[in-house]
Amino acid sequence: MSKNNTVRVVAPATVANLSCGFDVMGLAVEKPGDIAEMTLAGNGVVIKAIHGDGGLLPAEAAANTAGVAVLEFLKAQKLSVGIEIILHKNLPLGSGMGSSAASAVAAVTGANYLVGSPLTREELLPFVMEAERIACGAAHADNAAPCLMGGLILVRHTEPLDLISIPTPKELTCVLVHPDIEVKTRDARKVLKDTLSLKNGILQWANTAALVAGMMKADYDLIGRALTDVVAEPTRSILIPNFEKIKEAARLGGALGCGISGSGPAIFCLCRGIAAAQTAGQAIQQEFEAMGIHGETYVSFVNTQGAIIF
Repeated sequence: MSKNNTVRVVAPATVANLSCGFDVMGLAVEKPGDIAEMTLAGNGVVIKAIHGDGGLLPAEAAANTAGVAVLEFLKAQKLSVGIEIILHKNLPLGSGMGSSAASAVAAVTGANYLVGSPLTREELLPFVMEAERIACGAAHADNAAPCLMGGLILVRHTEPLDLISIPTPKELTCVLVHPDIEVKTRDARKVLKDTLSLKNGILQWANTAALVAGMMKADYDLIGRALTDVVAEPTRSILIPNFEKIKEAARLGGALGCGISGSGPAIFCLCRGIAAAQTAGQAIQQEFEAMGIHGETYVSFVNTQGAIIF
């Protein structure tokens, strides 16, 4: 067991898919992040309070991603300790920024620390994936893996887990613009087509490989060219007003490329440097505001640490 019986963990927002890497790639950013306050106390797993969710999230541990991840972790480790959780939701719900994964990652990272850190970050991932299954019906890892481990992660396979950390250029920045609309992950998955043409499959695979190459070579132009999605974006974009106009505004504002973060409605851009990111973010924000839609803009470098204990 840890010498401390209380810990705080912040788990970052993430950009899943990165356009061409549908369901297999995710990137951690520096802000925003969910915070879990964890205490060894009582019996079982108890969520004492949730702040910032507007009363929308369930407080029952078995129905909340933070609680599910901790319950699964304790079960796997055959531990009967009691853990209390206070969750601070700084990520908006249904945003496409990995909100459900962030809660689960913060909580299970804290639980692991409190009992002496028996598992590595990668070994904690299955518990977060189970929490994701409860939240949206699919045990995917494209948000969970980078949230836990930081950086850009390629999920080659989930059974068994095969994760690949891809280096990113030092000047690479990310913009997240979250408009004040909600797109539920389950709904965003329902609009996807069941089949993919060979032509589009080849294009998607080529862009995914090009994005990896661009990251490893620090080739910003190649990164921008690779940020093309012919699988999910054509159908999911109908859920975001004036999506194509927003993308064009971002490019004109200096973005390397732009797309839907996860299942949306958040829009992400990759840029070179903070100045370009701020300009691109302002351009997207202005497009939303012209439609009477307010929102938040977050600009940061890549988060290479993942969840942070503090």
